[in-house]
Amino acid sequence: MAVTAKQHSPTREGTRASVTFPADIYTELERIAGEKKVSVAWVVRDAVEKYIEAQYPLFRRQQS
Repeated sequence: MAVTAKQHSPTREGTRASVTFPADIYTELERIAGEKKVSVAWVVRDAVEKYIEAQYPLFRRQQS
């Protein structure tokens, strides 16, 4: 899986990243997104947020 991100400081909106998934994983992401009626990007953000919370329970996302 390849990941790239712009090399600048994050803005209030966030930082854009480009991720390449294996075809089977992306197909599953599309299925999940369709089932939930959201975008694939939403599914990925949700999964990453849950992963970070599980791995780093003291991590607190700064809310504006």
